[in-house]
Amino acid sequence: MSVDLGTPAVLPTDEAERAVLLAAPRGYCAGVDRAVITVEKALDLYGAPVYVRKQIVHNKHVVATLESRGAVFVEELDEVPAGATVVFSAHGVSPAVHEQAQARGLKTIDATCPLVTKVHHEAKRFAAEDYDILLIGHAGHEEVEGTSGEAPAHIHLVEGPDDVAGVEVRDPDKVAWLSQTTLSVDETMETVRAIRARFPHLLDPPSDDICYATQNRQLAVKEIAQDADLVIVVGSGNSSNSVRLVEVALESGAGASYRVDDASEIREEWLDGVATVSVTSGASVPEDLVDGVLAHLAERGYPDARAVHSAEESLIFALPPELRKDLRTAGRA
Repeated sequence: MSVDLGTPAVLPTDEAERAVLLAAPRGYCAGVDRAVITVEKALDLYGAPVYVRKQIVHNKHVVATLESRGAVFVEELDEVPAGATVVFSAHGVSPAVHEQAQARGLKTIDATCPLVTKVHHEAKRFAAEDYDILLIGHAGHEEVEGTSGEAPAHIHLVEGPDDVAGVEVRDPDKVAWLSQTTLSVDETMETVRAIRARFPHLLDPPSDDICYATQNRQLAVKEIAQDADLVIVVGSGNSSNSVRLVEVALESGAGASYRVDDASEIREEWLDGVATVSVTSGASVPEDLVDGVLAHLAERGYPDARAVHSAEESLIFALPPELRKDLRTAGRA
């Protein structure tokens, strides 16, 4: 919530000195876009309610909008009536969840991001080759739980470099690593270096697990943070990639950086004496929330934002096959 201090923020007196930099790319990634559209089209096709296990993406505004259309978000499948339609979130689920859904006769639509699915496949392959797998990620995160469920007897969670010393494996020459896709690239590689120092024969995944969108948004915030007095990151508190953007901004030289769900959470004192404000958003944030932040700044005398381009994104993921099939049958494909 915003805080009314009763007095206006002390802004730079020379408006010509003020600037607003806008990161590009920012906001929705291909996996999030696919997941949100999946729920929207499921509601159009099947009608409400459509159940969704966990938040479809980690953004409270997106969830609230879908709820208003008839989506029902649940924590576990036992909250879903037998025979109902349920969508699995972009973060993925374990095989046990798929089995539970089948046992209860639920119609499932799997909106797992294809990049997360790739990590699941890697976990299964390493496990089949009898490797111990060190999964770098945050305990309790849905993506970590889903990946861990693919090979629970082989996977050890490592949250950071400090955890590496306590890891016990069967054979130090047969260790591989994987990671949650939404982590900080720099922090992940720091953990990988610590793992490799202990296990020199560490096997890398066939490709970097940090998703392209996470990397691009971190590179973009590095560029706009260097000369910024303030970096505002739009994103929800349970969004790992949004939280990381704040950390990356501060590490890259920003005078200050804060995460907000929307413009109403911007505190007026953050703008005291601030000339350059940089703005970005996490991979699950719709653009209208960023527009609201820019409008908030404009009302306080800041100029139009200047986009700082650091990468181009054109990737689009197809909708889940089970939904595409039903759309074709209904003549809506």
